[in-house]
Amino acid sequence: MMKTNAEFPKLLQAFFTDRLMNQRKASQHTIASYRDTFRLLLGFATQQLKKAPSKVDFEDLDTPFIGAFLDNLEKDRNNSARSRNVRLAAIHSFFNYVAIYEPCQGALAQRILAIPSKRYKRKQVVFLNRCEVDALLAAPDLDTWTGRRDRVLMLVMVQTGLRVSELTALRCQDIVLGTGAHVRCTGKGRKERCIPLRKETVATLRAWLRKRNEDPSEPLFPNTRGGPLSSDGVQYLLNKHRATASQQCPSLKKKKVSPHVLRHTTAMDLLQHGVDSSVIALWLGHESVETTQIYIHADLELKEKALAKTTPLNVKPGRYRPDDHLLAFLQSL
Repeated sequence: MMKTNAEFPKLLQAFFTDRLMNQRKASQHTIASYRDTFRLLLGFATQQLKKAPSKVDFEDLDTPFIGAFLDNLEKDRNNSARSRNVRLAAIHSFFNYVAIYEPCQGALAQRILAIPSKRYKRKQVVFLNRCEVDALLAAPDLDTWTGRRDRVLMLVMVQTGLRVSELTALRCQDIVLGTGAHVRCTGKGRKERCIPLRKETVATLRAWLRKRNEDPSEPLFPNTRGGPLSSDGVQYLLNKHRATASQQCPSLKKKKVSPHVLRHTTAMDLLQHGVDSSVIALWLGHESVETTQIYIHADLELKEKALAKTTPLNVKPGRYRPDDHLLAFLQSL
């Protein structure tokens, strides 16, 4: 294999500037995730190979080395198998690019692309019941600005099921009140969608926007400095209000309340009210309806209804015999 000491740094930079930013128009979240993957990979290379990142070449990045890096993520950094697979997906994306623009590295790219994602046990979906949601929404102190903001934020999260990145990116102008009230957001893949709002949420948002009286381009949920809340900031306030709410609703002490748990809560509420899974997928911005199937598996009430329709074990099995010649004909088809 021909050595290409200068090619890896060159192609890695081109991958970000040409492939991700120019060709794919990747979001900042995708770019940040891929960036962090290669920062970790180059840091591991520096530690193991005693080379500066700019001196790493393709010959160093063989399958045993990538495998060791992935193992390091799990064993030394305590990353989950899911996080490991996210890092591997970024590496796969880069080597797909390498296979096209550096054909002499095609054999290496094929070997790297053959590294499979790791299978893992899927955890049961965690969501809040109605009593827990009510306790959480009642926790903020409405006499303070931050308390009013936090209640509006949590109410929007529970009703819309927005991802935390979608929530923190909302601007005042993204809220449409009045007839057909809805919130506009941009989700994964830069796909825009509109989510309808209930009357309670509309009234709360109207009061929040009236008191703020800010420019339409300002963040809908700002921090104390006026900038948009960070993901860590949202998790911090959820932790704070969960601790308060657990005094009135002890079951919350056993649950971690995160933005994704509230997203699950929205999906389960829609499912339990008879909303079709395809509509839930559109509501949540899922790429595929199959993703929404996890909520059907998690709904014990649906399973109990299905069980009630089956034949009890202590009932003698029988065969349906029509008592009419026309029904008998149809049964024979």
